[in-house]
Amino acid sequence: MSSTSTNKPTKRAVGRRKRAIASVYFFPGTGKISVNGMDVAKYFPGEFAKKIYDQPMQLTEVKKYDVSVKVLGGGKSGQLDAMVLGISRALVKSKADHKPILRKAGLITRDSRERQRRMVGTGGKARRQKSSPKR
Repeated sequence: MSSTSTNKPTKRAVGRRKRAIASVYFFPGTGKISVNGMDVAKYFPGEFAKKIYDQPMQLTEVKKYDVSVKVLGGGKSGQLDAMVLGISRALVKSKADHKPILRKAGLITRDSRERQRRMVGTGGKARRQKSSPKR
């Protein structure tokens, strides 16, 4: 067990995107992020993902928290966006001055777009239609 799991979290928040849900917990620390018990760089590899998940902490210049994230459901992209929203919400809870900074960067707004439901008679797809004869 990590040392962060024995302490009580100072801030908690939830982020959602598509079918993904991220529960974010802040502990006193040095700025490390772990996702589902793994290092964030292993769970979300690549430079592009690193830019995205580092954004809220860099914009607010907060390094005094270790972040533990539990992510469920969805795909990797949805999970990443849910995690960023959860981290942003927790930062706003920790200090209200962070809200305008994160709002300007678009990190507080929840992306409400969901997968379109499958329609009857479309062959398993949401928008596909059967081809109609010309005459």
